[in-house]
Order: sequence, then C-alpha cells, then structure tokens
Amino acid sequence: MHRGEATVAPRLLIGLIGTFVRPARPRGFVPPGELSVLSERELRVLELIAHGLSNTQIAQEVGLSVSTVKNRVSDLFAKLGIRDRAQAVIVAYEAGLVRPGDGRP
Repeated sequence: MHRGEATVAPRLLIGLIGTFVRPARPRGFVPPGELSVLSERELRVLELIAHGLSNTQIAQEVGLSVSTVKNRVSDLFAKLGIRDRAQAVIVAYEAGLVRPGDGRP
C-alpha cells in the first residue's frame, strides 16, 4: 500500500487468494471419493442428512429407531473425520452422492 492505495486491484487480489488459498480440511478428513469406508446403511443416512432430514425423519425413512440413527450418524462422522451435519452435507455433495436440485429421495 502506498498512501492508502492498493498496489493490486481488489478484484485481482480476490482471484489470487481464491486460486492459491484453500481452506484446511479437518484432521482425518476422508476425501469424497473414499466413501467406501461407510456401510450401505451409513451411505443412505449420509444421503438423507444431505437432503436435510432430521434424525427422526431418517429413522422413519429407513425403519430404524432414532437412537440407532444417532449411532449411525456418530459412526459416519467418525469414519469421515467430520464434526457436524454441515460438513456431512459438503462431503455428500463433493462425492456426488447428491446433487443440487435433487428432490428428496
């Protein structure tokens, strides 16, 4: 900066930052292509989480108790190295398990 003026245009700077700076993944994060660590049931639960269903709705959808769904959710979070449902949604989209505009399964 010189006299309060940027030496690089803001638009260019934002582009450079977007190109070279990537947010860090959580420690132990499983890349989207590696969902093979999940069972079929866990994949289905992940898909339903990505569609915005609550644990109660998931339980009704897959015919499990709510407590079993909670266990499945905890297990898949641990296997994928993620900490919350928001990250689960991101993983599901990045892996192609769901796509924008897909209706509820």
